[in-house]
Amino acid sequence: MGVLRQKKLNGPLVNEKQPITSTIVASVEDRRTDRRRWRLLDERGRQTWHYLRSEEAVKSWPQSTADKYFLGLPTGLPTLPRAVTPLASIDNALSYFSNLQLPPGNWGCEYGGPLFLLPGLVITWYVTNTPVPDHISIEIRRYLFARQNPADGGWGLHIEGESSVFGTAMNYVVLRLLGASEEDKRMVKARNKLHELGGAVNGPHWAKFWLSVLGCMEWDAVNPVPPELWLLPDWVPIAPWRWWIHMRQVFLPMSYIASKGFKFPPNTLTRQLREELYTQSYRSVKFASHRNSISPSDNYHPKTAVLNALNGFLVKLWYPYLRTNYVRDRAEEWTFELIRREDENTGYSNLGPVNSPMNLLACYIHDGPDSVAVQRHREHMHDFLWIKDEGMLMNGTNGVQTWDTAFVIQAVAAAGLAEDQKWKPMLTKALEFLDDQQIREDCREQDISYRQRRKGAWAFSTREQGYTVSDCTSEALKSVILLQDLPGFPKLVSDDRLKDAIDTLLTMQNASGGFASYEPIRGSQYMEYLNAAEVFGRIMIEYDYPECTTAVVTALSMFSRRHDPSYRKKEIETVIEEAVEWILKDQRPDGSWYGSWGICFTYAGMFALESLASVGRTYSNDERVRLGCKFFLDRQMDDGGWGETYRSCTTGVYTQHENSQVVQTCWVIIALLEAEYPDREPLERAVRMVMDRQKEDGRWDQEAIEGVFNKSCDWVPAQAKSHVGLACASQLKQSRLSRQRHGGTDRSQSVHLPIRESGGQ
Repeated sequence: MGVLRQKKLNGPLVNEKQPITSTIVASVEDRRTDRRRWRLLDERGRQTWHYLRSEEAVKSWPQSTADKYFLGLPTGLPTLPRAVTPLASIDNALSYFSNLQLPPGNWGCEYGGPLFLLPGLVITWYVTNTPVPDHISIEIRRYLFARQNPADGGWGLHIEGESSVFGTAMNYVVLRLLGASEEDKRMVKARNKLHELGGAVNGPHWAKFWLSVLGCMEWDAVNPVPPELWLLPDWVPIAPWRWWIHMRQVFLPMSYIASKGFKFPPNTLTRQLREELYTQSYRSVKFASHRNSISPSDNYHPKTAVLNALNGFLVKLWYPYLRTNYVRDRAEEWTFELIRREDENTGYSNLGPVNSPMNLLACYIHDGPDSVAVQRHREHMHDFLWIKDEGMLMNGTNGVQTWDTAFVIQAVAAAGLAEDQKWKPMLTKALEFLDDQQIREDCREQDISYRQRRKGAWAFSTREQGYTVSDCTSEALKSVILLQDLPGFPKLVSDDRLKDAIDTLLTMQNASGGFASYEPIRGSQYMEYLNAAEVFGRIMIEYDYPECTTAVVTALSMFSRRHDPSYRKKEIETVIEEAVEWILKDQRPDGSWYGSWGICFTYAGMFALESLASVGRTYSNDERVRLGCKFFLDRQMDDGGWGETYRSCTTGVYTQHENSQVVQTCWVIIALLEAEYPDREPLERAVRMVMDRQKEDGRWDQEAIEGVFNKSCDWVPAQAKSHVGLACASQLKQSRLSRQRHGGTDRSQSVHLPIRESGGQ
């Protein structure tokens, strides 16, 4: 460890304060690449990072402002006059943010947070003998060490989570596979924490699956994932097509791989890992006795008696006595056919970064290492990787391109600035991107693949990924209408294509009146009795979400009001009425709504009050809206802002952050303004706080984590929406509100909100 070596790996590793050709002297764990050599390539929304090895390549492909921003390098953008009004603040923000727009018209960003994604990718690379360039392995190591818990040396489920077996065991393995020494003091500390938690045998189901693939655990320790479930008739209540899309697309390749019993042949490193991951020698571990062993730190959703009984039946009767080779072969054949369809329907982008490496491994097993499918998967693994100042992480999707772009458009439009010639080129490019990214056709034989209609929809990220999402479709639709209704913008998305989007949204309402995310609810909540993931809650089926329901309500309302009042008029009116009724039913007695995709009550409350306002229910005429406003006002902090921690999501109880947060403050401002809350004082205090946090170049810094999924795991969400789009919209809506109340018609009459000279708290 103490020996310093000079080495050049896959391109110069340099001290960034020295000339670009120099190398550095460092131990393997401390190496870093030269951030000035990284470039983001955006091809119709597909984003991949590239490391330039030669001086000629560096000169021919200059680093963009966006590259520098993502990498934490100085952008070279000018210092702007300090804003003293909301409109000046938004002008500064857009001046900064317009420089980050990528060539296709979208914005890019980190979408990290979870710490369980990289292990699946790196283990898959290792067991499929996929070469990992040194500049990637170096930066992944750097990121994981940067995110190691400084107190105990472990890692959690996400970057703000407490150390767990899942996070610690899996990220320890990643570091070892990528060259970290077991003698590194940080690795020793991590290993001690893992042993304190009982070792890898106390990991959850997904950890045991990946360790068995690597050959560092025996398959006896993994609870069953039988592919035979995919042979069940569709009418069976627990048939996998009824599961939430993320659960079934993970279970699909997992069941194929487990049925094949794939296990990487032991080598020197994996034999060492076998001894490092456990509190006793590997040979002495009775793995079959640890199928249900799990650390309390990982056991967010304990296995039910129903699931334990089913697992017992499968282990003791089905596999040893009842399972025939014919049934096994037929199940494996059908699961792989569904894997193949998933690959084809997404252009090998796949639903997300959990099932994508699993699909790669399944194709490696079925088609062989040199197959076209394996090659395509290897190429697309890079779509999930993201480089930043701390190193390289794995995004929670292959990007948030459509989502971010839609909200930027809406923020500028809400400000009344869409027709400003200063921002029209930026918005035109954004409109062109949304035009390009609308999905134009359904999946081939979509019923066989259990896919939702997608013609006319927009995905969260890109058209190629191709999954309908209710709120992404709604927000993109609103953005297109907002711009195409204004003079001077091209009419790129035809009426027929707008109607296609409406037709798809109308297929997605649940019997309750609410809307879920990817598709309508297909199964009963009793399916959660079969939740085997242990670390996540509400994962087995789709659910109604106030965020998604609001997005659809506001999109349908805008389409009928501003674009085509006659198209499917009665159906749209009925859908909106039923959706609003669901939103009211979902409100808690204290006036709040629980959010599932952002933290938490703040996020959902913003959407819920927006949807109620869209049908004329505001503070002046609706007691439920007044109750929702009171919930927020009772929680305003001393500096005028709001702040909520991720623990609200895990506990279901509003938990205040120790510091106010710009993003959540903006969410509340929007909520109160949409509700037409009459008192200016709390709004002015909040806007003042947001302006105080704005930096001299127009940006806002990332603060605490803001996104969440499945109750227990958090994300760093789309930065356009969170850091600029929402802040812009909230401040400008405040400014517009002030102009309206004072009878003003131009920017000079907007409210003047003095700011503290300190520029912060």
